[in-house]
Amino acid sequence: MKSFIHKATDLTPEIILAPAENRFVISGKSAPEDVRGLYYPVIEWMEEFAGEVRRGHNFTDKTPLLLKLDLEYFNSSSAKFLFDIFSQLRDLNNEGVPVTVEWHYDEEDIDLREAGEDLSLLCEMPFKYCPKAG
Repeated sequence: MKSFIHKATDLTPEIILAPAENRFVISGKSAPEDVRGLYYPVIEWMEEFAGEVRRGHNFTDKTPLLLKLDLEYFNSSSAKFLFDIFSQLRDLNNEGVPVTVEWHYDEEDIDLREAGEDLSLLCEMPFKYCPKAG
């Protein structure tokens, strides 16, 4: 499947969804003026990708589907779309596809860690928390 790439701007994150490399990254700041314009194509891509994974995947416990989130900030509008992405991954995980979500955050930014914990609880999927030295 073709990769999805969105280059970061001052208000939007870098988004790299590259299945051939098992590289799924959302990083930077997510406060877009047009949140739907940014995330609808991502959600559509995820739906198509999930369909392909269901037809046959090569993710294993040793090499799970790994989504790395490294956001310094995201607004509440972005949170809804992140939840939608996590929900797709949770469904795949529940169907037997090994999925790991890494939540990277500045070790001093307790609010960002708690936001990850909240999203994890809401989508009913455990995250791996990865503090970064400040």
